[in-house]
Amino acid sequence: MRWFKVFSTNVLNGDDFVKRIDVSGRKLCAVKRGENLFVIQNKCPHAGADLSTGKCVNGKIICPYHRHEFDLVTGRGKAGQGNYVNTYPVEKRDDGIYVGLKDDWWKFW
Repeated sequence: MRWFKVFSTNVLNGDDFVKRIDVSGRKLCAVKRGENLFVIQNKCPHAGADLSTGKCVNGKIICPYHRHEFDLVTGRGKAGQGNYVNTYPVEKRDDGIYVGLKDDWWKFW
């Protein structure tokens, strides 16, 4: 796993947000809620919407197209949706907030 700095630590002191971040060629969705930061895939698996243009309600990201909901911790969709989003580990370090991305297995061959 490779770790990438995405924010300074003082981002946790600011207002809540939902925004797109670009990390190592990947478009991800960062959600700051209270003192927590979550990073999930940015593309909705249902219809391909940009989740960073959605809203966060009660710990779930709401897709702006068809209102599909995804839990920020587990990535699971609302009951009956039958879909999910990928979640990524986030670490707070002394020098910033980092997100972990798995190395692509084909880069080793």
